[in-house]
Amino acid sequence: MLRMMIKRKCERTHAEDRYLALVLATSAGLLNAMALGAFGIFPSHMTGNTSQLSSEVSSVDFKGLMFLLAIITAFVIGCVTSRLTGLWGIKNKIRTIFSIILLTEGIMLMMLSAFETFFFATRNNREVIVFLGFLMGIHNATSTQLSNGRVRSTHVTGTLTDAGIALGSVLSALFQRDRSQPMAPQCQQFVTHLVTITSFLTGGIAGLLLFNQFGFSSMIAVGGFLVLIAISSIVVTVRIARY
Repeated sequence: MLRMMIKRKCERTHAEDRYLALVLATSAGLLNAMALGAFGIFPSHMTGNTSQLSSEVSSVDFKGLMFLLAIITAFVIGCVTSRLTGLWGIKNKIRTIFSIILLTEGIMLMMLSAFETFFFATRNNREVIVFLGFLMGIHNATSTQLSNGRVRSTHVTGTLTDAGIALGSVLSALFQRDRSQPMAPQCQQFVTHLVTITSFLTGGIAGLLLFNQFGFSSMIAVGGFLVLIAISSIVVTVRIARY
């Protein structure tokens, strides 16, 4: 399971992608819902934020416009940061580079959540949301790179689209009885997308419940979970490399 965080030369299995989806999509759903409970906005919902951006333009709300632009920009910067770091690690043959990225993300999330636990103030909300958008960009780009685009932990719209395409391919092959079209890969990919969507949805439901019960302490726990997964993956990789 912990090998899901390792970038290897050999092709990844669907089982590794499903473990990756289970961990990262669930944690993304948790964090997204907790942010909604804390600040009333989804930091990873770029489709909704972009749609709302057009509304702010039409209503000439400059502050709202700049805020939404900042969230979207932060998300993109997070994706770019993850990509550049990942490319640097691959170039230098650091097999645990994506575990290191996840570890850094988890530590930053814990620090942010701890700050909010002790020094929460509504005047800081927008800055915190923008930083969460940055972390969600890192999160989504990391899972996308590791799985070669098969797992997008925060991008439910794209995942639903991919799941529909995979299911459509399977149904087409079944109805046409065309044995030249292999169904197994499409079926496996459909299941992977289904795991991603279910994990994100489950995380979202749990995230709201946990935040309502424990507040920002629950966000610290999510960060700690990411740190634990990352460290465990690094330890396993180092041990394997010794033999």
